[in-house]
Amino acid sequence: MVLVRYAKQSVHYDSMSPILMSQSDNLSARFPTLGKKLEREELAILPTRADERVIDHGSGQRVLSIKHDNLTGELYGGNKVRKLEYLLGRAREKNCERVATFGTVGSNHALATALYAHELGFKCTCFLSHQTKTPMVPATLNMHIRNGTEIVRYGGSYENRIATLRKYLWGRNASVVPGGGSSWLGSVGFVNAGLELADQVLSDVISLPDRVYVATGTMGTAAGLAVGLALAGLPSEIQAVRVSVTEIMNEEKLRRLIAKISLMLRRIDDTIPADLANRVRIAVRHDFFAGGYAKTDAATDAAVQFAREQLDIKLETTYTGKAMAALIQDCDNPAISDESFLFWNTFSSAELPVPDDKPLDEAALPDEFIRYFE
Repeated sequence: MVLVRYAKQSVHYDSMSPILMSQSDNLSARFPTLGKKLEREELAILPTRADERVIDHGSGQRVLSIKHDNLTGELYGGNKVRKLEYLLGRAREKNCERVATFGTVGSNHALATALYAHELGFKCTCFLSHQTKTPMVPATLNMHIRNGTEIVRYGGSYENRIATLRKYLWGRNASVVPGGGSSWLGSVGFVNAGLELADQVLSDVISLPDRVYVATGTMGTAAGLAVGLALAGLPSEIQAVRVSVTEIMNEEKLRRLIAKISLMLRRIDDTIPADLANRVRIAVRHDFFAGGYAKTDAATDAAVQFAREQLDIKLETTYTGKAMAALIQDCDNPAISDESFLFWNTFSSAELPVPDDKPLDEAALPDEFIRYFE
């Protein structure tokens, strides 16, 4: 078997001097105006580690880079922490008392929001909807209970949903965080991440990747990362592996979000290139949805096992396993055999110190959610 080696490649930064690994806030370091005008809570442990591994797959061996965003925080890691730095910063700027957000019962975003909101002294309401039962749902709900999250069943008709929002938000001085944290502001956390990755490439921590694989549900991570890489002048293409229904994640909505991020950054700082959105390189991968959100299939299960055995990293089947499945398939594609790949691990490595066999407090859960413990 042949070991594929990738040569270091030069990186061009658009009118920027490189800052090598000494800054945890790459966006502010390169664009001080953005740093001054965008409120940010320092929640994440940055930069997260990037390294390279040799993997055995298909007809030979390949060098794979990994970005360990599973390690963004000790309280709770994963990709949501980067977004929450800006979203909770805005809540603090507005002097809000409560943070509210949306997700499914097993939502990493909803749990991360609740945990970090509590850490910063906010009350938190999570509007949660049903999903396919997975092994992680019971522990996630118990962490909400332990955290003191106000858990609200969210769903039904449009009229019911509006009535629920009025009941739990009216007059409560709440800052509403969108599902997945995927507004233009939340996505700025991943613009920062793209610049962070560029510095790691420039300092020879890893090789310049041709393709960056990342799971995408509400698009904020993939969109922000793509804008950040374009802003840094990197030619890497984001492989956005879809894990949610097309009503939530599709190419049209993705392009609109990319355009909104680019527009708002330039509105705040006119040194941001006017054509930034046109420089973005991103491809949506639809073939790894596995039949539904939080559902799995043989390719996803095999990808999770592959990551555990060859990379010594823990993935799950809702997001990261599907992104890894796309990467593994591409390893067998002879048309791109000379391209280098990077896997962006968005799954939190923080252990949830709660039981998963029964609710900590049934009274804290809507009756419909008890079934996830059965």
